[in-house]
Amino acid sequence: MGTTKSEKFSLEQNQIASIAKAFAHPARVAILQQLFKLDACICGDLVEEIGLAQPTISQHLKELKNLGLIKGTIEGTSVCYCINEEVWGASKELFNLFLNQDITPKNQCC
Repeated sequence: MGTTKSEKFSLEQNQIASIAKAFAHPARVAILQQLFKLDACICGDLVEEIGLAQPTISQHLKELKNLGLIKGTIEGTSVCYCINEEVWGASKELFNLFLNQDITPKNQCC
């Protein structure tokens, strides 16, 4: 499989693709939904709620954190995660602009 030539695409296109990649795995969607539901969470709670192994949850949390969709704070031996409101808002705006495009039929090509 070839590598993605991200420099050929706009910043907006790359951002949309990165966020879409985060949503492409149901575990990450479940993690985000759980964080919204609880408004804050400890990783151990996610393991119980989602039903995946700790290393699996940790890997998905890492992906979400790398994108900035979530943020975490260390409290003793626990890491608490929550939605990063600023990044979430910007991501929503970006996706809304993309998904709210309307198709204007110019001809009957399909």
